[in-house]
Amino acid sequence: MKQFGELVQGNVIPVCVYLRNRIAIVIDIENVDTVTSEQICEKITNCEELGLNQQLCSNVFSLWMISPLLELQLKPTDKPYNLRKSWRYFLEQYSHTSYNKQIRDEPRLVFQRNVFFSPYLEEKIKDHKLIELLYEEAQYNILQGRYPCEEMHYIMLGSIQARIELGPYNPQQHSIRFFRQQVKFIPMHIRKSWTWKWLPISSKNSIEVKLLEQFKRIPNVTTNRKLMRKYLEFCWSLPFYGSAFFEGQIEQPVTGLISLMTHQDQPVLVGINSKGLYIIDDIKCVLLLGLKFEEFSWEYARPSKEDDLNCLPCIFIQFTIIENGTSVSKILQIFSRQASLMDALITTFNEQFKLKIPDEVNKPLEQLHMEKDSHSSFIMYPSNLPWLNNKLNKLTLATFDEEGRCIGQMGSWTLSY
Repeated sequence: MKQFGELVQGNVIPVCVYLRNRIAIVIDIENVDTVTSEQICEKITNCEELGLNQQLCSNVFSLWMISPLLELQLKPTDKPYNLRKSWRYFLEQYSHTSYNKQIRDEPRLVFQRNVFFSPYLEEKIKDHKLIELLYEEAQYNILQGRYPCEEMHYIMLGSIQARIELGPYNPQQHSIRFFRQQVKFIPMHIRKSWTWKWLPISSKNSIEVKLLEQFKRIPNVTTNRKLMRKYLEFCWSLPFYGSAFFEGQIEQPVTGLISLMTHQDQPVLVGINSKGLYIIDDIKCVLLLGLKFEEFSWEYARPSKEDDLNCLPCIFIQFTIIENGTSVSKILQIFSRQASLMDALITTFNEQFKLKIPDEVNKPLEQLHMEKDSHSSFIMYPSNLPWLNNKLNKLTLATFDEEGRCIGQMGSWTLSY
């Protein structure tokens, strides 16, 4: 297989595009240096072997260029060949990793959910091929810890994935010992928390026991189609579903003598979707802060020393809370080489929000009617969502009163006032 960007005779190149269901599509492209993202997407949606609904697929999915170091959704007019040639430049601009890792980085073209596609319309999709692709992408984000959940929700989702991949419960095969060895159904950060996992026995509260119990609860007659939708229905209830994710770092709140010493910033994932912005602990996979667009303002700032590679651009996030009965403003500083990308996406979504375009309910699409189906007993949906509450005590914030006076500083904020 030729690498993307390596021209062959006749200026035709086989381009490999990956789907989240672990299928790779090889497309022969003429004039690869001028082909656009939109044209490649058309070839994918027209692929007879995939059997995709062309009209819906072109709205739901988009072409992305993705590597372990950077993820970019391509515009319809973008030329992937030119972007691939400039990948090293993008890594230098937006990547947080070393030069040695940058030169070894190899991006892929991935056909996945369009971050601008309406969640309202997505919940009405009934086309099974599209549901399957959306399920696979949601499963990827769950297993990567990008969608923070409670342990019981991860177990419930893992049991659905297991049922889809393994079939109905078989007591001769699906034992506690069997599920003890199945690590692919639970995110890494949950697996790391397993205690005494080196022992040959499992306690009644162990992950594998809970996973098996939940797996057994799924009725044998339940179809994969229904299971995929149930998986998605849970993910649709998560506020950060469908986000584009960016790497960043924030100051860790410290006090006492430690605050006088040098300490490392905390790595975070910044998720941005049509609803708002979400700060996720990238190690513990916990939501630290979630804000709707109407709840915050922001400002992009270039690095104060642009010739210093260690001086990062940042995004300031300002939001209002009630503290001790008084309305105060909090400001969080997110450092990231991808801050300008965040700023651009927030700006786009914020402008759409301000336009207050009539809800999609006024623009129905007949082919998007939602399947009417009662929730099965084995599905647990988030209720009060206490695990999604903002965790301000884990953030380094500056506090301002209603007159704009700084009344509280933490971390490097204390050096500013």
